[in-house]
Amino acid sequence: MKRWIALLFVITLAVMISACSGKDDEQNTEGQNQNQGEDATESEDSATDEEEVLVSLNDADEEVVATATLTEDDKGVNVKLEGEGLPEGTHAFHIHEKGVCDPPDFESAGGHYNPEDKNHGKDDPEGPHAGDFDNIEVGEDGKVNEAFTTDQVTLKKGEENTLYTDEGTSLVIHADEDDYKSQPAGDAGDRIACGVIGE
Repeated sequence: MKRWIALLFVITLAVMISACSGKDDEQNTEGQNQNQGEDATESEDSATDEEEVLVSLNDADEEVVATATLTEDDKGVNVKLEGEGLPEGTHAFHIHEKGVCDPPDFESAGGHYNPEDKNHGKDDPEGPHAGDFDNIEVGEDGKVNEAFTTDQVTLKKGEENTLYTDEGTSLVIHADEDDYKSQPAGDAGDRIACGVIGE
C-alpha cells in the first residue's frame, strides 16, 4: 500500500514539474517571438533610414551629366551630387516644384520648391525656399562632386515639406550662380540640367 502511495506521489510530482516546464517554454517562445518582432520592426526602420533615392540629371540633349543620391537621417536629407560634362564654374542648384523635366529649357519643372511660401535666398530675411541650396562648383574638367545636408525637406511621404508631392519635385542645375537674394530665383540664369526625384 505504501508503495502505491509513494508511486502516486512520484507520478503527481512528475506531472507538476512537466506542466511548469511547459509554461516556461511557452513564455520563452512568446518572449523570443516578441523580440523577433521588435528586431524586424527595427530592421524595417533602419531600411527606411538607409534607403537611397537616385536622381539622374539630364542636359538639354537628354544626356546624363550628373547623379544625385538622396538619403535621410535624423539630421535631414543628405544630398550627394556627382557629375561630369558640365560647364566649369559656380552654378545654382535647387529643388523645383514639379516632377517634369522637358528639354531643352526645363521650364516644365516650375519654380523653386517653396511649400512655406517664403522669399528666395538665404540672405533674404524672409527666406529661404525649402528648395534653395548653396551653389555648387564645377572644375576645369567639367566634374562636380558635392555633398551636403538640408533639414528643410523630407523624403517621408505624407509629411510636411515632403519631396513626394502630388506634382512631384525635381533637381535643377542652373547656368549661373545663385546670388542668394534676388527674387524669385537668385538670378541664376538658364536651367542646364534637370532630374525628377523618385522617378
